[in-house]
Amino acid sequence: MREFRPSSPADAAAIAALLRESGLNPVVRPEVEQWKYWQPRADWQGDRSYVLTDHGNVIAHGAIVPGVLTWSGERARIIFVVDWAARPEALGAGVTLMKRLAGLGDGMLAVGGKPQTRQILPHLGFKPTGEVRGYVRPLRPLRLFGAGTHLGWRLLPRFARSTLWVVRAPTGGGDDLKVRRIAPNELSVVRPAFPTPTGATAVFERSEASMRHTLECPLVQMELHALERSSRVQGYFLLAVAGRQARLADCWITGQDSFDWRSLIQHAVRRAKEHPEIAEVTAWSSDALFSESLLQCGFHPRNTQPLSLMIRGSRTAPPGTLRVQMIDTDLAYLDPYAASLWA
Repeated sequence: MREFRPSSPADAAAIAALLRESGLNPVVRPEVEQWKYWQPRADWQGDRSYVLTDHGNVIAHGAIVPGVLTWSGERARIIFVVDWAARPEALGAGVTLMKRLAGLGDGMLAVGGKPQTRQILPHLGFKPTGEVRGYVRPLRPLRLFGAGTHLGWRLLPRFARSTLWVVRAPTGGGDDLKVRRIAPNELSVVRPAFPTPTGATAVFERSEASMRHTLECPLVQMELHALERSSRVQGYFLLAVAGRQARLADCWITGQDSFDWRSLIQHAVRRAKEHPEIAEVTAWSSDALFSESLLQCGFHPRNTQPLSLMIRGSRTAPPGTLRVQMIDTDLAYLDPYAASLWA
């Protein structure tokens, strides 16, 4: 008999075994599992990790990253599923679990995914809604030769290319935006600069509660920085320092001034350079303004993944651009030592 239920710390070993068998290579540490699955969040009332069992045995698991999407006066609770796996011999377990998870919010977001995952998305009501592209700016090409790097024949051409990109990257000019790091007890300072929908662009909301949970991440070092002009906060950026990679996990600047967006990016690069172990800075973009600003700041496109969105009920999906950042998924805090460098 199959049962869908919230997981608990007592399921940790079974969940980890299932994820390993599925090739997901999870980080198995009590504090990591607690933070991802069971630590309470003020911005989400409910559980965030669920299992499907058969006679008490875990046959499928999925956890959620909660979010709120806003556009044109609309708001919808959107979830992104992580650590999703099912035993292959348990027919239909993965689809059953996904359908049950879909009922926890107003809709779901999907980014990329394995071929078999993409095949089932239309059957679950997902519709294409653009794409997100990864960008990288190398900082220290010699860090490509760090511990654990596979010294294959491709490494030298990568090193040469990264060196050329570093030489050609703009150094940035002076501007009137000042940067300061924000502590968890100062989050109210940044609140006026949290994202808002602009024109035909839908954005995921930020809150003090969601940002506080992010800053408590035990997997990578999260750094929140505010951008100020004339003593007023105009924007922010969130850096995830993950091994040799600094991830521009989230950012926003009030207004649509391209100069300010480029200034934000350059400030993030400078802060990343303060960490001597960092080889590169990465970012995600699904909107034209941010993509163009990244290119002008010396970033280079790497991978592109399709975005799909499912909205439940009679509500229609956002008609324009869907802005997605790393912290809307789990990319911001994926295992920093298992992840490959992008440059």
